[in-house]
Amino acid sequence: MTAPRPPADDVDAIVAAWRRERPDLDVSPLEVLSRVSRLARRLDLARGSAFSVHQLEGWAFDVLSALRRAGEPYELSPGQLVQQTLVTSGTMTNRVDRLVRTGLVERRPDPGDRRGVLVRLTAAGRDVVDSAMADLIEQEKSLLSELSPTERSELAALLRRMLAPLETRPDTRAEARSDARPDARPDARPDATTG
Repeated sequence: MTAPRPPADDVDAIVAAWRRERPDLDVSPLEVLSRVSRLARRLDLARGSAFSVHQLEGWAFDVLSALRRAGEPYELSPGQLVQQTLVTSGTMTNRVDRLVRTGLVERRPDPGDRRGVLVRLTAAGRDVVDSAMADLIEQEKSLLSELSPTERSELAALLRRMLAPLETRPDTRAEARSDARPDARPDARPDATTG
């Protein structure tokens, strides 16, 4: 007895159409990457939903979560935030300014560098990022609900295998920055750093 065939999705129709129209091309990458792209869009929508409950945009969550993951005292230099969120220093300055105005972070002098500053998560910022993270995890669990724990682990391993070499090449790290595109908004959120 053969295993049941998984239900068809929109990508199956797209791939079939391209195979019909361009039999000279190997369109098999579409079978994987078009699905990744569609999942990324659904993930963006789910994240937007989770963050909006907390009056956060994705870029704000990225900065707050980087500070929260740093551990006590929940502070990083602007340069460290730039590195973790894949944006330029000018974009990070704008983001930190906006978060300072909302009371979610504060700037303080860096005791190890008289010219430097540190960005610290406030108690309000910690509460917001913790609540948003809990809601995000619930949204992401829902997206993964069709997969068994074993399938999730297998998928994570395959995606890690694809992504790891890209993250170590400087040319692809620069391209991953949301603000590396000339048409990007200054407050656009990079896709790869949330969480």
